[in-house]
Amino acid sequence: MIKSRQKAFADNILFALNIFIVVLLLAGDHLSIPKWLQPIGRMHPLLLHFPIVLLVLAMLMDIFRFRPAFKEEKIYQDFATLFWLSSALLAAFTAVMGLFLSREPGYSGTELQWHRWLGVGIVFMATVIYVFRNDAWYDPGMAKKASVILALFLIIGGHLGGDLSHGDDFILAPVLKAKGPTVPIDKAFVYRDVVEPIFENKCISCHNADKMKGGLMLTEEKAILKGGKDGKIIVPGQPQISLLLQRIHLQEDDKKHMPPTGKPQLSAAEEAVIYQWIRENASFDQKVAALPVTDSLRIASAPFLKPSDSVAEKFDFAAADEKTIQKLNNNYRVISQVAAGSPALAVDFYNRSFYSPKALEELSAIKKQVISLNLDKMSVKDEELKTIAQFENLRTLNLDGTDISGINMNSLSALKYLHSISLAGTRLKTSAFDQLHSFKNLKQVVIWNTGLSDGEIAKLKASNQNVKFITGYKDSGKPMKLVPPQVKNTAFVFRAPVELNITNPIKGVNIRYTTDGSDPDSIKSPVYKPGIFISNNTTIKAKAFKIGWYGSDVVSSSFFKNTYWPDSVALIKPVNEKYQGDGARTIIDGELGGTNFGNNKWLGTQQDMEFILFFKHPVKPSVVTVNCLKVIQSQIFLPSAIEVWGGTDPGNLRIISVLNTSVQKKDDPNLAQPLNCKLNLSSAISCIKVIAKPIYKLPAWHPAKGKPSWVFVDEVLVN
Repeated sequence: MIKSRQKAFADNILFALNIFIVVLLLAGDHLSIPKWLQPIGRMHPLLLHFPIVLLVLAMLMDIFRFRPAFKEEKIYQDFATLFWLSSALLAAFTAVMGLFLSREPGYSGTELQWHRWLGVGIVFMATVIYVFRNDAWYDPGMAKKASVILALFLIIGGHLGGDLSHGDDFILAPVLKAKGPTVPIDKAFVYRDVVEPIFENKCISCHNADKMKGGLMLTEEKAILKGGKDGKIIVPGQPQISLLLQRIHLQEDDKKHMPPTGKPQLSAAEEAVIYQWIRENASFDQKVAALPVTDSLRIASAPFLKPSDSVAEKFDFAAADEKTIQKLNNNYRVISQVAAGSPALAVDFYNRSFYSPKALEELSAIKKQVISLNLDKMSVKDEELKTIAQFENLRTLNLDGTDISGINMNSLSALKYLHSISLAGTRLKTSAFDQLHSFKNLKQVVIWNTGLSDGEIAKLKASNQNVKFITGYKDSGKPMKLVPPQVKNTAFVFRAPVELNITNPIKGVNIRYTTDGSDPDSIKSPVYKPGIFISNNTTIKAKAFKIGWYGSDVVSSSFFKNTYWPDSVALIKPVNEKYQGDGARTIIDGELGGTNFGNNKWLGTQQDMEFILFFKHPVKPSVVTVNCLKVIQSQIFLPSAIEVWGGTDPGNLRIISVLNTSVQKKDDPNLAQPLNCKLNLSSAISCIKVIAKPIYKLPAWHPAKGKPSWVFVDEVLVN
């Protein structure tokens, strides 16, 4: 069956492995695994299934080997011996790999210790059984006892291994965690009852005290705010640059995507909760009920909580089709249930530059189910109020900071359930409220900073005594921080000069701005006034100031001139399928992608990005601007070099510009940066080819050292 020489060799290996395991255990925390051995340790989950199967078969064969029918069968006895030898050897190799893996960062805690000792115990038991199984003391009773103990070690050790890899109670999680919301919305805390359960279900299996993958732990407030080895994962108030959301929105097959492929992914509702929680400064002690009923975070949290018994509302309409809701959900329009099990829906719009009347019209398929509509700071015009009037079951409407004047306000009177309208920061005409008495159930109107005089507001209150008018804040005597200015331009890529449009909802503020990259101050920086036009590539920084108030945060917006708009564009090389935006049109569509590379507004590749622009009429530009992205921690660098070729047709091109970028550093901020390539042209051209080259080998300080960087481009401007 097995030659004695081979058996002796295998026996020696088994003995050596057992001694090596003892040495590894004695070394404890002093053991440091070199990087070239780490891949061997990471094969532990791959190999461990084989010794488990062999050990189970060996135990079964040992139980039957004492029966008269098998006791004298030499082939059976030899075969059983071979099984035990193979099982013990594979178990020993697996244990060594596991001990290697356990020394990597992110593995610690009681579960790991139990899993380690049970695994080692399995190896030692299998070795002892193999060596002494033919001795007189190893009788049928002993074989059964050993099999039971070994089986318990396998079951408990396997369970703990599953918890280490997939989270606590991995096996029973579908049963134990298959409960619906249990906390009423009026008693719930945003973090404890909404955000934390999402982390527990989708994240903590890899980021807990026992297993801190990437040095990140998501079980405590301090640890969450501290972040991991890649830095802070959340920036309170700034979801667009928070690493947690960047990782969540990566393509699922990206190695940095969270949660990893194969594990339960976050739903759109869960992503919306985390986005809104970070956006509203990531509080750990905020109560849901303390948020206004129209607040986006409260609306996003509602599906995860029980309705309050005192305010639960019954609806007489059916739920919308789930596939329809999924189809209508996107990065700039989030649709969610107002409460678990409720057919009612809330709709939130984000990012003014992506809003259009069509985005409202597309909701006609769910117009019966929408009871809350948040259009805060969107470019909504008076005409769109007629579209809103079709949402027959609408209860709350937020039009803060929109462009309405109120001339079509009476069209909303058809909404018989509407009880709250927020109009803060809009420039309303007095006539907007002439028909207010025809709103049957209206209970609250927010008219803070709408341009209405104190006298007009007093008349409104007198003629509509059943309506509560919210007109602003009472002065507490303590300085408050101003809200940031709002850049209300809808287009940031222009051909003709555009007027700069900046507002602030607080009356009497001075908005000061700069165009040289510095932050505005309250003395030297020019004051913004209507009538300022932008005619060239410009980055505007603006800040609000007012006596008795703290200055606001700085807001920044970039404007780009595009004198010669190409008639068509073509990709010469395909980009990565995960980052192909709207195809080649992404380069000339006039829409900027910001710093979120996962929003389908960028083209991305790890090879040379090559594309060609075509002009029906020859042009003679002086500069080509390529807008690129830099997110160092995500392996996205500015191109190492950009070549621009020009000519009369694709077959007759010559180099007209070469731009080499400066060295990029580990702590460089995330930004979208225009790179200007000055052209050397003697005559007009009809074709411009651009080649943006990645860094072919990233520097040693980057986690992906030696690999190529990503190049991302979202717009090319020709001037």
